[in-house]
Amino acid sequence: MATLLRGALRPLRAFQGRGQPAADVPLRATSHGTGLLYPEHIPTSLLQKALLAAGSAVMALYDPYRHDMVAVLGETTGRRTLKFLRDQMKRDPEGAQILQERPRISMSTLDLEKLRSLPEGSFGCEYLRFLDVNRVSPDTRAPTRFVDDEELAYVIQRYREVHDMVHTLLGMPTNIPGEIVVKWFEAVQTGLPMCVLSALFGPIRLSAQSLQVLVSELIPWAVRNGRRAPCLLHLYYERRWEQPLRALRQELGITAPLPGPFL
Repeated sequence: MATLLRGALRPLRAFQGRGQPAADVPLRATSHGTGLLYPEHIPTSLLQKALLAAGSAVMALYDPYRHDMVAVLGETTGRRTLKFLRDQMKRDPEGAQILQERPRISMSTLDLEKLRSLPEGSFGCEYLRFLDVNRVSPDTRAPTRFVDDEELAYVIQRYREVHDMVHTLLGMPTNIPGEIVVKWFEAVQTGLPMCVLSALFGPIRLSAQSLQVLVSELIPWAVRNGRRAPCLLHLYYERRWEQPLRALRQELGITAPLPGPFL
């Protein structure tokens, strides 16, 4: 049993020992005779995936800001859903182009000078403002490691890298209530198990007042918009920088964000 557990946990030790890869490198199939399907891939068995899923779920629920654990949970539980999302993208012209071109979002791929020159109210200007105000960076998104299919690995990587753009579209900050609202929207849109778990269990640590506002106003708002809007994985955000944020929300059917005392 001890030998079995040591073998099952070996991928986690490899995961902990790796640094961040270059975020501007497209995820493509590789063939080096090593069994790796893409850069940073760590092959795992079903038992290893189950152990990683269980451990990462506990850690992610205990500390919602452990984005590395949230990432592992998403990769080890979402294969069927990722296939569905991939197939949806292939049927959408804009989504299919994203799958073909595999754009990456990082500080090295963003044209910061161009974004700073855009007019007030444009999507690109508001996205850059979101990064500055919340002191976040797209470079903090964990690389995909445990998905045993390079195309599905790109789908979940794209989901991570556009997360801050979804925040911008919804007008939500990066505090716990704001993240919960975004997770409800993403859960409705994608069905990814990690989004569903975060949406359901994330509010546990909120105060009674914050929870009341969340349940009575913000979660219903997020659910309505998630159902009404087309899947935001199909949106080629990098080609929408100049578009006014208000016009983009109207195009997607996203209503204006609701004000909240804790947002």
